[in-house]
Amino acid sequence: MTDEPAVAAITGAASGFGRAIVDELAGRGFSIAMFDLDEPRLDEAAEAVRSTFGVEVLARPVDVASRAALLEAAAAVDTRFGRCDLLWANVGVQHFGAVETITDEVWRWVLDVNVIGTSRTVQAFLPLLRRSPHARIAFTTSTNALVPAARLAAYQATKYAVVGLAETLRLELAAEPVDVSIVYPAGMITRHLESSAEARPSHLGPGTVDESDLIAMMESRPMADVDLTTAEAAAAVAVAGVLAGEPHIVTHGDLRAALAERDAAIAEAVDRAAPGTDA
Repeated sequence: MTDEPAVAAITGAASGFGRAIVDELAGRGFSIAMFDLDEPRLDEAAEAVRSTFGVEVLARPVDVASRAALLEAAAAVDTRFGRCDLLWANVGVQHFGAVETITDEVWRWVLDVNVIGTSRTVQAFLPLLRRSPHARIAFTTSTNALVPAARLAAYQATKYAVVGLAETLRLELAAEPVDVSIVYPAGMITRHLESSAEARPSHLGPGTVDESDLIAMMESRPMADVDLTTAEAAAAVAVAGVLAGEPHIVTHGDLRAALAERDAAIAEAVDRAAPGTDA
């Protein structure tokens, strides 16, 4: 083990929750590798992190839809730092709309970025993480993967999938010194919708959010003040949990009643399926 600072690599790092994660880790002395599709915003953010925290920063534009770009990103981290101790797969584009309106092309885009892009990211960095004496992998999902809302099928389906990916990876790495954490943020004041629109391929159209979609979403899952916070507050909770090796981290929000209702229904289904019970 060297005395050099631990190294964290974060995707989606130029703004919003990803940028808040970067600041939280940099404040703890981590060297930072920042990756994002938005190169101008990324360069600006990287310079701000250097000047504010005095840590070493590598910034590189990366599209998680490109396996080659992610492999090059991992190689750049290896060349610059010679190690990676924490990989934070903070990937997520958004799409609003009723299930019946979502085209195959939109499904392919959201799945390719949110799910396959997350898997690509892990695959690219895992060899480097395995060289760390104690590595960590964090996945940004959403409380929508625990308590879903209407009109968010594409986004929520991918976040459910990322939970499954992370849970499987935890099993596969159980014999290795690699912690796997799943982070579930609730509503945050960020530019997530704006960045999703910027990343959206032009052939899919603008992807505007219709007012009826927002109304249906809010009616299906009403939000209270506790369900909304800043990216900085959510990142502080998330980073503390990841560094503590917690497998599941809910950053904020009160999901207890909704989760209890769903868990009770599942428990009843399990009981009905148990041997010796009447169907």
